[in-house]
Parts: sequence; structure tokens; C-alpha cells
Amino acid sequence: MPEGDTIYRTARALQRAIGGKSVTGFETALAKLARVNDDRSLVGRAIEKVESRGKWCLIYLSGDLILVTHMLMSGSWHLYRTGERWQMGRSQMRVVIRTADWEAVAFNVQVAEFHTVRSLERSRQVPKLGPDILSKSFTVEGGVERLRAYAQENPESNVADVLLNQRVLAGLGNVYKSEVAFSARVNPFRAMRTITLREMEAMVDFAQRYMQANVVDGKRYGIVSYAGNRRTTHAMNREERLWVYRRQGRECRRCGASVQMRKQGTQARSTYWCPECQPWVGEGEGPVGRG
Repeated sequence: MPEGDTIYRTARALQRAIGGKSVTGFETALAKLARVNDDRSLVGRAIEKVESRGKWCLIYLSGDLILVTHMLMSGSWHLYRTGERWQMGRSQMRVVIRTADWEAVAFNVQVAEFHTVRSLERSRQVPKLGPDILSKSFTVEGGVERLRAYAQENPESNVADVLLNQRVLAGLGNVYKSEVAFSARVNPFRAMRTITLREMEAMVDFAQRYMQANVVDGKRYGIVSYAGNRRTTHAMNREERLWVYRRQGRECRRCGASVQMRKQGTQARSTYWCPECQPWVGEGEGPVGRG
């Protein structure tokens, strides 16, 4: 599922392939994008740059036009040489940007909007993001400060929901949520008021290290979205690449206890944890999951 590392790699590949090129063709299955193209044609515009912000991908075009996309659970950008056969069906196509040599195709993208610089600044979502964990300016100290400030204002919020909150830290998704909490030995259901500064530092440090490790530059084009190789352990075996995510009922790689899973939050996202390595801290008994 696309998380911040996926979008970072996507934006990097798009920049290399189509950045600085002129648009020779534009196609979309989305009426609101088609209307903008009818009024302000993309053909002839220069693709000035492509960048990621958390889980958002932004394509800047000359003439103050920005295509902003979000993949949600199943979207992806692909890159094809002109004339190359697509690896997904046309019915799943949402956007095509053509240059002389490349076709950038967005499949199953759930959110796609055109903005100007000014309208993007007024957007209720993109500019309100917390610091991007993969940005060059991100620091562990800055990330800890964001967690600390949020905990002061929302002491009863639980750890997993806060790690997923893009307005606190941008880029983490459901996989990293569980993996980061495990590596920091923090129970994901704990209230933020119970989290120490040292635990916050550990979570932010692991978040940055894991995400940076998963955007290692392979300098490859082709299909650019996540293809299943995300890794938080040092193991090269595909079946051993993660600590707890989707390992419900299997032995913890550290202590041998049974990894638990429980739905969490308003969106009922699956959370995985080890009850031994991530002990409960708080009133009453800790939450119990399915093993």
C-alpha cells in the first residue's frame, strides 16, 4: 500500500523521466481535470518539477498549474516509453501525461486535482501536513517536538493514531505504524500522555531510518510504485522483511511470543504488535488482540 516512501520514489522517477520536458499530450478519465484541460490546455506546458509531500505527489507545470494526486490504498503512477504496452487496463487509467519519450500514467488514483500556487496554499489538506520524514530538512529533534506538542494538546490520543496523523508527521502509513512502534518497544494502544521523550525519540528515529532505507536509489524507470519490497528488518528473504506487520499469530522475531492484531481507530486499520516486547502502560489491562 502506498506510503511516504512509495510516493517519494514515484516523484523521483517522474522527475527523472518527464521533469523539464514539454507536455505533448494529456488524457484523463476524470471530468474535473478534463474541464481544466479544456480551459487551460496542458499541451505545450513545461513540466517544471515533480515532488512528494508525505503521501501527496505534486507535478508543477508552467503557467501556474499544479497536478496534485493522492494514491490512497490502491493508486499508482507508471512510466512507459512511448508506444510501450501498459501493464494495467485502460479502464483503470485516470491520468496520462505524454512527452516526446515518455507516458506517465496514473492508475486507480483516488484523489487528483489541479491547483494554482495560491489555491494550493488555501487547500485544507496538503499545506497543513506535518514535517515530511523524507525531506532533507527533517530532523529527529524536530519530529520529537511535533509529537511532544501534539501529546500536550491531545494526551488521550493513542500512539498508532498519532503516527498515522499526517498533520503531525507526514509519510507514515499503516505498515510503518506497526513497525515503528514495535522497534521502539512502544505498545501502539498507549495514550500519548504515557509516552516518554526517550520513547518519542526512538519512534521518530526508527521512522526516519526505515523510510530512508526504503528509498535507496536504484535509478530505474518502469513501474515506479511500491512492488512489495518494503523492509524494516535486515533480512533479504521476502518472508522475513518485516517485524510484525501481517504476522498475526506467528512468533515474534525477538522473543517468540505470538504477534497480535487488532482493528484500531475510526477507520478500523489493522495494528500488529508483540505483547511481550511492547508492554502495556496505563490504567487497567491492555488491549487484547487476535493471535
